[in-house]
Amino acid sequence: MTALSCEGVWKFFGDFPALRQVSFELPPGACLALLGRNGAGKTTLLRILAGLSRPARGRVRILGTDARHETTRRRIGVLGHGIGLYDELSAFENLRLFASLYGAVDPAGTALAWLQRTGLEAVKDGLAREFSRGMRQRLALARVFLHEPSVLLLDEPFTALDDRAIAILQALLAEARTRGATIVLSTHQLREALELATHALLLVRGRTAYFGERTPEMAADPAWLYRHYGES
Repeated sequence: MTALSCEGVWKFFGDFPALRQVSFELPPGACLALLGRNGAGKTTLLRILAGLSRPARGRVRILGTDARHETTRRRIGVLGHGIGLYDELSAFENLRLFASLYGAVDPAGTALAWLQRTGLEAVKDGLAREFSRGMRQRLALARVFLHEPSVLLLDEPFTALDDRAIAILQALLAEARTRGATIVLSTHQLREALELATHALLLVRGRTAYFGERTPEMAADPAWLYRHYGES
């Protein structure tokens, strides 16, 4: 079974083609390093994979179902550039709400468990807007992972995280891979991404310059992919 398939995806902003005929497939348990320079189309592609944006042409399927279908979106965890929290709700209220939206049997119990997991149980009744940056980051990680998503879509996940949040994210990613989740990781941190990855996709000006399994050459020399397939 294919966990994630992207078939001939185009995306335009006005007349500008941000993505051009992007296609790839990932099996369950794969980890894709989504690479490219600024403006290559990485965030645009991730938003389409997450069902948050509609392609102009082509389609995306998650576990055999359209990415924009409501039941499919419940099986996805998305970490983007924003924290994705409700500032006027407490930490507990935020996680209970998201657990309910994801169909958890016991939303309150799930929220409490993840507050403990991320070291936030002592401030569970504090408003999200009053939290420090590091505390908000940990709360956002709990939001992304609390429903044990089958597919994780992560846009520059390590950028601006403090040390504690990085350690939590690394542990959560390791657990997700152990249970067979499929991960798409967009990042400029080539060495870290290629150490984790089973596959790599390099976008150049919205086109697929390379897609395939991550090779030993890529892991040993993170710049190898750009030298061989990037812009001259």
